[in-house]
Amino acid sequence: MTFKFASISLPLSARTTRRATARFISIACLAGALGALSTGRAAAQGSPQPAVPQGQDFEEEIVPQRYANNPNVDAFINDLVARYDFDSGSLHALFNRVSYSATAVKLVLPSPTPATKNWRAYQARFIEPVRIAAGVKFWRANQAALQRASDQYGVPPEAIVGIIGVETIYGRYMGNFRALDALTTLTFDYPNTPNREERQATFRKNLEDLLVWTHDQQIDPTTVLGSYTGAIGIPQFLPSSIVKYAVDFDGNGHIDLRTSSADAIGSVANYLKQHGWESGRPVVWKIAGDVGSQGIAQAAADGQPEPHWSLAQLTKAGMLMGEPGLNTSAEAGTPVTVVDLPTPGRLTEYTLGLKNFYVLTRYNRSFFYALAVYQLGEAVKAQMAAGGGVSASQ
Repeated sequence: MTFKFASISLPLSARTTRRATARFISIACLAGALGALSTGRAAAQGSPQPAVPQGQDFEEEIVPQRYANNPNVDAFINDLVARYDFDSGSLHALFNRVSYSATAVKLVLPSPTPATKNWRAYQARFIEPVRIAAGVKFWRANQAALQRASDQYGVPPEAIVGIIGVETIYGRYMGNFRALDALTTLTFDYPNTPNREERQATFRKNLEDLLVWTHDQQIDPTTVLGSYTGAIGIPQFLPSSIVKYAVDFDGNGHIDLRTSSADAIGSVANYLKQHGWESGRPVVWKIAGDVGSQGIAQAAADGQPEPHWSLAQLTKAGMLMGEPGLNTSAEAGTPVTVVDLPTPGRLTEYTLGLKNFYVLTRYNRSFFYALAVYQLGEAVKAQMAAGGGVSASQ
């Protein structure tokens, strides 16, 4: 097996897992209208962070040849040889060149003192002038590709722009880790945490897909760079997402998500469509700020990202909507989820997430992340409209 060196860019979907914790909630204000509400709550939303720690280029701590003559790696190689068109000697030679990344291990460890969730601080990090200005520049430079992706996949440009802006500030921070080192390390040396087996299985699958993909494309896998979790390119797709969702949107015969903005745009749009994006539908609806509506929202906020309350259930319980022009009768059967946004020292904010909000959480399973993507995209769209680059209704 031979590899061709190439400058390639692929997408990564770096999605974080939500760890379920129980929280009991009061349902008195929902009596009758909401029926029996589960008292178990998946409160933790996982790390609401993009895949690449932005603004930081890490110097990796590595240990060479840790995976040479390693029985676990040997078993993995044997499995690949049995299932794919791999040469055993070439794979052993490849893993002899793989280094253990101590930095990747450190970065995946949970913090000994987890930070308190703070929506306003998180929002300020992503919905800010520099990132909005970068989004406007990206939109203007790629307007044709964004419109074509919208036409083909039914995903509006602002959703694509929001994701790419939150993930890598439009390609500014894509990670400088060798994906092969990071994925091998996290497959065979994941730290001893409660979710270790689940995470190892995820990284093993992505390591396999990285090798299959680079083998098929004749790319030297040691040249592929990404985040410390193996996320690759402008939109930060993991290898498994590259295999499933990446597209050659610029039509040059190969997928390059590191340098081709068009491929990144088309791949993000395809990802969202394949996860159920509903063309022409909203992402969120505002809830009125009165005490009664906020109390109902608090009781119904169970942390489940998938829409499972009907709008009628909430409005019959007395919730008022703050969404101008919303026909609550026509939308009575629309399923929604109540999105809670806590900030220390402030009343928790609430909004309603629709199916498209849920689709955004498939990219990163965090309410904070999904709402930041939505709000950044809307802010860039508003700036484009103000500058005459796009109509406000587009």
